[in-house]
Amino acid sequence: MKPIQLPLGVRLRDDATFANYYPGANAAALGYVERLCEADAGWTESLIYLWGAEGVGRSHLLQAACLRFEQRGEAVVYLPLGEVVEHGPELLDNLEQCELVCLDDLDAVAGRSDWEEGLFHLFNRLRDSGRRLLLAGTVSPRELPVKLPDLKSRLTLALVFQLHELSDEDKLRALQLRASRRGLQMSDEVGRFILTRGERSMSALFELLERLDQASLQAQRKLTIPFLKETLGW
Repeated sequence: MKPIQLPLGVRLRDDATFANYYPGANAAALGYVERLCEADAGWTESLIYLWGAEGVGRSHLLQAACLRFEQRGEAVVYLPLGEVVEHGPELLDNLEQCELVCLDDLDAVAGRSDWEEGLFHLFNRLRDSGRRLLLAGTVSPRELPVKLPDLKSRLTLALVFQLHELSDEDKLRALQLRASRRGLQMSDEVGRFILTRGERSMSALFELLERLDQASLQAQRKLTIPFLKETLGW
């Protein structure tokens, strides 16, 4: 079954995979999301809510789950609600046809009665059809300004995980993991140089790594501190 296509320009990132995710303190969340993707996961394991600040990997894990289902040829949908809220809750219609529904930025629609009603009915349809639902937001379910009591009740059924920012050492290992999967060798010295000079969010660090990867390919040079200084003007 092919992934459901929505006319919104929403695309999954090819690099948002489980193998590309360095968990740090978030290993339990990673494990449960991977378990949700297994064929025999029951309903009690098929409703997960991830929350945390920007850059902790919420969207990465949601998209990685989608990619896992797509690899098996199963229908999935990923909706970043903050980007599609203006299209209305009609986007939720018929999503129970998907084996997995991933709703990102849930806080973007909390407090909006039309969206809350749509979410409540989607929860019920997914449960009745034995589908899986993966949710994410910047705050915990209890802190969401949800007004509809029935929706609040549904959210209490979710397994909830707070995602934590990586430590400096974990950021170094995450960079090295991402570099190695691009065929690049990054020494501890080079990685720490990047962390002390560049922006510290993981999204910015990965964008920088992509830039370095392209520059390294063009120049046919390894990642060294002199090469970084020359390429980045540091």
